[in-house]
Amino acid sequence: MTRPSRAWRSVAVLGVAGVLLAACGGGGGNTAGGDSASTTSTGTAAKKGDGELVIGTLLPQTGNLAFLGPPEFAGVQLAINDINAAGGYNGKDVRKVDSDSGDASTDIASQSVDRLMSEKVDAIVGAASSGVSFTVIDKITGNGILQISPANTSPDFTDYKDKGLYFRTAPSDVLQGRVNGDLVISDGYLNVGILALDDPYGTGLADNVEKAVTDGGGTVVEKSIYDPKAANFSAEVTKMKAANPEAIVLIGFDETKKIIPELIAQGIGPDKVPLYLVDGNLADYSKDFKPGTMKGAKGTLPGAQADQTFRKRLLEVDPKLTDFSYAPESYDATILVALAATAAGDDSGESIASKMVDVSKGGEKCTEYADCLKLLQDGTDIDYDGKSGPIEFSDKGDPTEATIGIYQYGEDNKYTNVDFKSGKI
Repeated sequence: MTRPSRAWRSVAVLGVAGVLLAACGGGGGNTAGGDSASTTSTGTAAKKGDGELVIGTLLPQTGNLAFLGPPEFAGVQLAINDINAAGGYNGKDVRKVDSDSGDASTDIASQSVDRLMSEKVDAIVGAASSGVSFTVIDKITGNGILQISPANTSPDFTDYKDKGLYFRTAPSDVLQGRVNGDLVISDGYLNVGILALDDPYGTGLADNVEKAVTDGGGTVVEKSIYDPKAANFSAEVTKMKAANPEAIVLIGFDETKKIIPELIAQGIGPDKVPLYLVDGNLADYSKDFKPGTMKGAKGTLPGAQADQTFRKRLLEVDPKLTDFSYAPESYDATILVALAATAAGDDSGESIASKMVDVSKGGEKCTEYADCLKLLQDGTDIDYDGKSGPIEFSDKGDPTEATIGIYQYGEDNKYTNVDFKSGKI
């Protein structure tokens, strides 16, 4: 990994990251002590399904996270292909219904959920945005449908009252925030500025980055929470410049394309002040900025890197893919739903939820749907380890093991992986 020429002032931080990650816990939430993900809220037997497993997607085709949609849709489709190639569920092909999540500034997600419910889906993969999921989680789980997100990272989901029907294959931002903040400190920057969008994802991640920075001996000299729909961001950038940070962490979505030019215009662009991004804006900017604009900037992204074999298979589903973010998590979310339905012997949302924890840990390890299915059919308890790594759901539906990738931009304004940090949450 390329390091800055200045002397490190806290070089040991990332070296102990594995230990620190093991101690990370869930954040806030609506009510402490959420329902167990392995049972229904009433503790009674779940209603029976109709024998056909139907999985809906609620993923971004439009909105400020639309760039994440293609790899997520491809991940789900590839999983459906593998499930059906192995015999499907209950001797029938699993049916998939796609829909657009939009973003938190629209009502698209709610309309999409209504349509998915009319299609009698048993489980919904999505949304990508934590803010969007918060607008529909009550509607989804309140109707007995399982929701599993491949990309929600807000800590507030951990203790959310979801009737035991909400899961995610992406780790809480308690983890990403620590890795991101530790990265800044280990690179030698102690006076840090944070720019974050005003939504549950942005503010939650900003709080966890700040905690990591201060725990590492640094100081957040300016923390500005902005409206992502603002016409411009000159005021926020002016305040940031006045604080004279040594490094800036920018937590945002598509509005990043407006903020970076403003940083440059005010003399604190990535060429002057080291810039750190997160999963919401770690994107290919080769068509947005002139070459070299992002050179040296770094970012964090939850999840193990998709290996070349998996990428090749995804490209067979969608040859236009250029980004593979959250494709492994989307694939695993879909596979886990089908395995849990098989383990439960029923395709209702409540029944599937009752077996999600069981198929993710504690049994005989398996990594391919067909192999896992055979084990289940033989009466063997399984532990599915997927394309995103070990899942190991907690009783609250969160993965308890996770990997965060560290990436760096080159002259072409594209990012490449330079490191991974893994640990238990």
